Amino acid sequence: MELHLLDFVSFFGYFVFLSFIGWYMGRAKKQAASDYFLAGKTLPWYVVGSSYIAANISTEHFLGMIGAAVLYGIVVATPEWSSVIAFSFLIWLFIPFLLGSKVYTTPEFLERRFNKEIRLLFALITLLANVTAFMAPVIYGGGLIVEEALGFNALFGLNADAVAAGYIPNWGLFLSIFLIAFASGVWAIWGGLKSVAWMDVLTIVIMLVGGLLVTFLGLSHLGGGSVAAGFSEMIGANQCSDGWGAAWLDENVPNMLAGASAGAGYNRLSVLQPINHATTPWTHWVFSFFYIGLWYTVINQHMIQKVFAAKNIYHARMGMVFASFLKLLLPFIVVVPGLIWFAMKPEFLFTGNWPLMSEEANKTYILMISRLVPPFMTGLLLAALFGAIQSTVSSVLNSTSTIFTLDFYKMYINRRATEQQEIRMGKMSGGLILTVSVLLAIMLAMTKINIFVYIQTLYTFIAPPFSAIFLVGMLWKRVNGRDALTAIIVSFALGALLKYLEYGPLAESHSAFAQFVKPFANQGLMVWAVAVLTAVISACFTSSPADEQVGEGLVFSFHNLTTLKEGLGRRWYSGVFFWWALSFVLMVLLIVYFSVVF
Repeated sequence: MELHLLDFVSFFGYFVFLSFIGWYMGRAKKQAASDYFLAGKTLPWYVVGSSYIAANISTEHFLGMIGAAVLYGIVVATPEWSSVIAFSFLIWLFIPFLLGSKVYTTPEFLERRFNKEIRLLFALITLLANVTAFMAPVIYGGGLIVEEALGFNALFGLNADAVAAGYIPNWGLFLSIFLIAFASGVWAIWGGLKSVAWMDVLTIVIMLVGGLLVTFLGLSHLGGGSVAAGFSEMIGANQCSDGWGAAWLDENVPNMLAGASAGAGYNRLSVLQPINHATTPWTHWVFSFFYIGLWYTVINQHMIQKVFAAKNIYHARMGMVFASFLKLLLPFIVVVPGLIWFAMKPEFLFTGNWPLMSEEANKTYILMISRLVPPFMTGLLLAALFGAIQSTVSSVLNSTSTIFTLDFYKMYINRRATEQQEIRMGKMSGGLILTVSVLLAIMLAMTKINIFVYIQTLYTFIAPPFSAIFLVGMLWKRVNGRDALTAIIVSFALGALLKYLEYGPLAESHSAFAQFVKPFANQGLMVWAVAVLTAVISACFTSSPADEQVGEGLVFSFHNLTTLKEGLGRRWYSGVFFWWALSFVLMVLLIVYFSVVF
């Protein structure tokens, strides 16, 4: 990619301004622990929503999701649009519980409901998940972008073919990974959540403007200058009804549908796919909230920490309503470009090598920028990509250091730690966590894997057990800590067994059972269902938990429904219900359009 002077000006100008925000918000000489970890509980709704989504958008979207959309079609938009359902549960049910508990971390909430063992286990799993499923792949994906854009290997005189073949190390990519990690981590460690959250506001603006610009230019290119004509061309190409599209689809259907034979039908423009779909069967749309959405949106610390930091319950709820609208918009930025690129007929589609297609598809966004975007705009779009990387890494780093400090250091190492000691440990642990993530990112760089598939696979292994015990524990007072622990152990064992079957005895099988088991979404659903069933059965044979573990704010009761009416706004046009209802209707319309119409 050739960059011009104005590109460098816009690119580095963005980061200078971003760094100023990070420094300014974290400049206080003496901070309280709540200031560092929860921004002093001062965030307004637009910052809560912006930071929540900015933390969610990463290279998984701009590289992995766009790449997956090239191969699988519109169905990869499902996790984004279905988030509105998850956010609805968060807005109307879980926010009053979580804010009413006055906790700093979700592991702390689970201790209050169950016991210290569950807190420790969940904190440990969260640390591992944050490093392996969030930070490492995001840093790796960011490194791919930096290397592709700045060309460090070419600068060092390294032969591109030799690097691609693995004859020499990819030093340019490794250097890019280190630069990404440093740029993303410095202000999160310096200023805590307040720096991170306000930086995310700028990041969201840049990502939305830049992302929509690429989609607009792509459609205009397809349509010979007309966006409307380009949209029609994109739809026609992705229908694959004849010509090269039909031939490509017939050949590659077995890679999309487990157990399918060449020539089997496949609809690239439908969000509802068969149960044997490789990444997103219809079960994911219908049930994903229970086995992954609940974990990701409600009890995942790096997301919910922004809600904990809201001014009050109104700003927490409106922040998530704002996040719902951003989620509805997101596929037009990180999915539609994949459909556009497919319609542009990239050469890698015809290699006949699915792993190679997956690897090359990850480069779609950066290639679209280089081909379609005028030189003076390229820097802004690269800044949008870097913003996605920076926001996710900084948010995850801040939340991970929070959990390490409050759920490990203060609980087991220094119970009498002062607030300044807690802050100091938060910064030190942040540096260590960042280092480990960089090393894992380098390991990922040595493999060839679709980032979207890698992350979603980890999600569906880690999330279901904790989603299950959180939901069951909140709805039924009978469940105690021992029941929860039993459910977690059994479900993790089942998850490991399913992975063994997928890559072992069922690897070459085309049976109906194999077709159902192989998609990671179906595995997540099975693990979640078994966890729920195990907790319920175990609770029938154990004693009830202590009264303080099932008190107000910990277990749902019709007696405390009044809390659900708090923080809804004084006027209908600024109220939570009106804007939430609008977002929900828009989600339904999108589902109907990309399932019934096509």
